[in-house]
Amino acid sequence: MREAVVGVFAGLALAGVGVFWWQGRAAVEANAPPPPSPEAPAPDPESLPITDPGAMAGPVPPQPSELTREEQRFFRYDRNRDRLITRNEMLSTRSDAFRALDVDGNNLLTFEEWAVTTVKRFESADADGNGRLTPREFATTAPKAAAKKPACKC
Repeated sequence: MREAVVGVFAGLALAGVGVFWWQGRAAVEANAPPPPSPEAPAPDPESLPITDPGAMAGPVPPQPSELTREEQRFFRYDRNRDRLITRNEMLSTRSDAFRALDVDGNNLLTFEEWAVTTVKRFESADADGNGRLTPREFATTAPKAAAKKPACKC
């Protein structure tokens, strides 16, 4: 008895799926483009359509940002543009660097705190104190490379 009920239910389900599939296929065929008439000349595939844009104009190109390089660098972290960088906005791998920059310890990094650290870094790299970094002085600002681990323990 149980097999008969399951068989009837499966048959009805397959019939329902078939009806929906048949209706969907009929709707697609109703919206299909008409076949080309034999009298109409076929378009030349080598020719390009000719259009005259007239007085149309494209969108205005974006204007360059007036932010300084330091502000651009700051805003890479300040996602909501409130001029404060929270811990959530900083990458998790940068948490130690964030703690070093947050001078007042309020878990908010202002642009001034960020800039003061950068100025100190510049002044420490400027060995001769002339306000300009030579390529050799600039090389001292590069992050220190991590010690390389051997590829295998052979």
